[in-house]
Amino acid sequence: MTDQKITKVTKEIINKVIDKKGRRKYFAKLNPKLQENAVFIDPNLIKKKSRVLFLMPNFNWIDEDVNALWDLFPWNLCQLASMVEDICEDIKIIDAYKENLSKEDVTRLIEEFNPDIIGLTVLMDQYHKAAHITTKLIKSISKDIITILGGVYATSNSDYAIEDEALDYVILGEGEFTFRQFVGYTLGACELPERGICFKNKETGKIENKGHSAFIKNLDLLPKPAYHLIDFLSYSNQWMRKSVDQPGGFPYARIITSRGCPEKCSFCQVPSLQGSYFRARTPDHVCDEIEWLKNTYGVKSIIFDDDNMFTNEKRSKLLLKRMIERGLNMPWTSLATAVFRLDEELIDLMVESGCDYIDVAIESGTNRVKEEIILKPLDFDHAKKMIKYARKKGIYVAANFIIGFPTETWDEILQTLKLADEIDVDYAKIFNAIPLRNTEMYDLAQMTNSIIMDTTHKNAKSVWTVGGVIKSDEWTADDLTILRAYEWDRINFTDKNKLKKTADRMQISVEELNKIRKKTLNNAIKAITNRNTSSASVKKAADIMKVSSEKSSNEKSSNSPSPLLVGPQGAAN
Repeated sequence: MTDQKITKVTKEIINKVIDKKGRRKYFAKLNPKLQENAVFIDPNLIKKKSRVLFLMPNFNWIDEDVNALWDLFPWNLCQLASMVEDICEDIKIIDAYKENLSKEDVTRLIEEFNPDIIGLTVLMDQYHKAAHITTKLIKSISKDIITILGGVYATSNSDYAIEDEALDYVILGEGEFTFRQFVGYTLGACELPERGICFKNKETGKIENKGHSAFIKNLDLLPKPAYHLIDFLSYSNQWMRKSVDQPGGFPYARIITSRGCPEKCSFCQVPSLQGSYFRARTPDHVCDEIEWLKNTYGVKSIIFDDDNMFTNEKRSKLLLKRMIERGLNMPWTSLATAVFRLDEELIDLMVESGCDYIDVAIESGTNRVKEEIILKPLDFDHAKKMIKYARKKGIYVAANFIIGFPTETWDEILQTLKLADEIDVDYAKIFNAIPLRNTEMYDLAQMTNSIIMDTTHKNAKSVWTVGGVIKSDEWTADDLTILRAYEWDRINFTDKNKLKKTADRMQISVEELNKIRKKTLNNAIKAITNRNTSSASVKKAADIMKVSSEKSSNEKSSNSPSPLLVGPQGAAN
């Protein structure tokens, strides 16, 4: 029945937008190249070294959705700092976000350091305003300070970012080689980078965009992050908000062992950012960093923050074996785990080396959405088998599910929630689909007229926890906002044993977790109340809440979970 609801025109649009052979057009648009080494900078040509300040803007200045704010460890700024220490007089890192600094605080700190260059980073489009508030503040201190912006927002939306009169340069893509050459250029020691930079030509006034930077071929060439420039333990001894993702011990460290992902997922920005070329550090290079972190900072757990750590199964197994051989076993987590890359041998090595948490990406519970919209090479039976085996071996398993893809029907959404219930993970994360810039899913949402709020627009708000971005003839944004919140609550917390296990994982009491649950449900209700929606739409959402709550109550007494079976009109299916 589900496939019959998909019209011929819709199928034609899907076939036009989604390339099932996996030819990633946004990766191809980068004109991707691999770079062997950084450009040589002759120190004899440097007459006066620069003072460089790296600045993380305070996103609290602009974001109203505290549940969407991230735990941001300034690894990227420390990595860039390590690339230019030898050609700089002095380097400083200010994290206005972590310290929740006011604009007056930031102004004072900039004036005290008196930098020549200030590098900023912003994670995503929705937080771009914080960057431009900060650049304006910098230029109010001194117009001579060179401002340069990097990160996801800068890379994905460089032409818009550079329109900021207070922003001098934008770096697109991996910044280590590009930023080092840029600093060398400002010192008169080399030419401006040929790729990876965007700026306003002072002579013509026109914007010059040199495109995405080349991808660093050998990641082993990169030095260790300059953590001595920050109070490392103030980051690694805490986790901003309680979640199942938090590390298995403190102090912890984030490590990226590889970059890029060759998979085809249509909603993912990685091909246009880190690229589809999978590049991995050698096992011993990774182990050297773990050993250094352990000896220098007393690190007791690791978060592996790769785009897809297990892309190369052979290399993954070698890495874990080297960790074991070198006595570097410690609790570690994998936040982006391709379950279709797992096998029992790999899971055994994961457990032996210390893995205590993985987050696997399932996304959809239907073959049509999985194969025609998402393009994820996932076999449901294999996923269930690997999840069951990982849990049996003692790993806490979370899984990601996404509802509300363009052209997705209400029945398909319910099938995804049914799978989220039946697949038997320790914790199910349910997200509303959000079309991101430079993805095939964004194109599909545009061509099917599914976009309510354009998340790539300059006035876009953060909607990660409440959605409200995509529409359908079969459901409303309000339906999904409430469905996501109440089904997340029912699936994860109806079973008292599961509730307790999750509270233990989050290192909080059951009472504290219940407060988080209540807040999440209230946020969903607040979101639809604040939207300009009809009373009928709100009533539909209220029907979902009522049925979900009744299901949860019944399951508590019967102790046999069953999926929510309610249509967007509140009628049983």
